[in-house]
Amino acid sequence: MATTDVAPSDPIRTEERETIVIRFCGDSGDGMQLAGSQMTNVSAVFGNDVSTLPDYPAEIRAPAGSLAGVSGFQLHFSSNDIYTPGDEVDTLVAMNPAALKTNIADLKRGGTLIVNSNAFESGDLKKAGYEANPLDDEELLAPFDVHKVEMTRLTRDSVEGLGLSPREAERCKNFFALGLVYWLYDRDDTPTRNWVSDKFASKPDIAEANLRALKGGQNFGVSTGSFRVHYRVPPAQLEPGRYRKITGNEALAIGLATSAKLADRPLFYAGYPITPASDILHELSKLKHFGVRTFQAEDEIAAMAATVGSAFAGEFSVTASSGPGICLKGEAMGLGVMTELPMVIVDVQRGGPSTGLPTKTEQSDLMLAMFGRNGESPLPIVAASTPGDCFWMAQEAMRIAVEFMTPVILLTDG
Repeated sequence: MATTDVAPSDPIRTEERETIVIRFCGDSGDGMQLAGSQMTNVSAVFGNDVSTLPDYPAEIRAPAGSLAGVSGFQLHFSSNDIYTPGDEVDTLVAMNPAALKTNIADLKRGGTLIVNSNAFESGDLKKAGYEANPLDDEELLAPFDVHKVEMTRLTRDSVEGLGLSPREAERCKNFFALGLVYWLYDRDDTPTRNWVSDKFASKPDIAEANLRALKGGQNFGVSTGSFRVHYRVPPAQLEPGRYRKITGNEALAIGLATSAKLADRPLFYAGYPITPASDILHELSKLKHFGVRTFQAEDEIAAMAATVGSAFAGEFSVTASSGPGICLKGEAMGLGVMTELPMVIVDVQRGGPSTGLPTKTEQSDLMLAMFGRNGESPLPIVAASTPGDCFWMAQEAMRIAVEFMTPVILLTDG
């Protein structure tokens, strides 16, 4: 367990790795999604291939510090082509005891564990179900390279003099953690600094606080002496071209609009808000200049009925939902089969039966798609293999629907 400081004169080794998996985890309000997305951006700009897995709590605002309220963001970046967000974690950043407890099992032996030691007070330990401080458990931490960092205190020190309240100062600790990880993996912080300046242009004090916290994390990595290794992941040998970060829902929306444009037909989308499919409605509503019309219905049945009506009127007609909503759409989907109308029904699959886990995805609705309607109402089913593939499968689903005059179900993971 590496917790002792190294003398400043000792050289820090630079070790080259082909691939790295990092996970940021903490409370829902700790900014872990932001930290992960910024690490993703700078890695993509650097030239690495990237794959991500945001992990939101399924509960509605679980109590702070509880196991149920842990939010995480996993990033896999590499100098080679990668196809998954990764399995075992190389570096785990845990902002509180609950985050440590729910994620430490995924950290590989010899992996780097960075914890916010200021968050391990008696009340925090109790909410996470710890009887004793796990940071004092040598048996638990022995397999890992452990760094106990007073992130809360160091963040406050970094933003001192800006007139922020203690609460406002603490909210910058995700940038402190991000700065430390940037130093550890030799990342250029320029894209993040530009993002902060643009995002908080109307709040210069908040922008300055976040930038100071980011720099504070980097300075800590340089000066602490506790990190013996500095990692570098070379750029991937990617095909020349323009690249962008994209989710399945974003790619799907662009694919649907592209399909309608190529066919010179208006696109109509009817939907009812449901996680994790709601982003399709959000993204398509931004594409009005491409002739896309969106309709937020009062419920899933109305959305499906509107989709059938739009198809009858000759438009490229689409609706989307998740498992519970697909169940409700079944009767109107059967009407689409009977009347031989072309339309696409997107099922962004969530985990679990019934209401399920809205913020978790799962590839579990194939049987529902095949047999979830009364009577004999067969229809084609296609599925996307990657977020980028959602762009192509949206067009393929629409092509099949128009060629064979039938509703088509498209299964995705969001």
